[in-house]
Amino acid sequence: MQLGQQTEVGDPVPGIGVATFGAGALVEGAVAAGGAAAAAALVPILQNNYAEAGIVPEDDERLAMETTTYDVNGTAMSGYLARMKGGAKRPAVIVVHENRGLNPYIEDVARRLAVAGFVALAPDGLTSLGGYPGTDDEGRVLQRKLDREKLIRDFQAGAAHLAGLPSCSGK
Repeated sequence: MQLGQQTEVGDPVPGIGVATFGAGALVEGAVAAGGAAAAAALVPILQNNYAEAGIVPEDDERLAMETTTYDVNGTAMSGYLARMKGGAKRPAVIVVHENRGLNPYIEDVARRLAVAGFVALAPDGLTSLGGYPGTDDEGRVLQRKLDREKLIRDFQAGAAHLAGLPSCSGK
């Protein structure tokens, strides 16, 4: 995907690429290949175990990590910001969460990107509903209550916030 390329979720943000992924395609393939029993067998394998799945620890001493807030039309939006320690300016990336909210997996993705040399911001699209509720199932319920266009604007505002940070190189 090219930076700034339009995606299925709305207009591009200059300099920010958006990619989506998930396990849904695996389940759909299992249904096609082996029916509901095959799909049901995959569900426990695909469920997240955040304690075992983290790749970059929350206490990684190379990183500066924080919960940050930014303004979206007069409302505070929350996000998880991760970057390498030190004063070097780095390129930025927005980490767009799935339909569960800013869960521990998405925070780990932000840390992985920080280790790779990016300033990573993972906005919590559920901020207006109280934030990530602590479980993916509850997060899915909340996500369904969100207005899609508002969610897009919230993430676009996150990109603008990120681009204005002193640690961001503007790329």
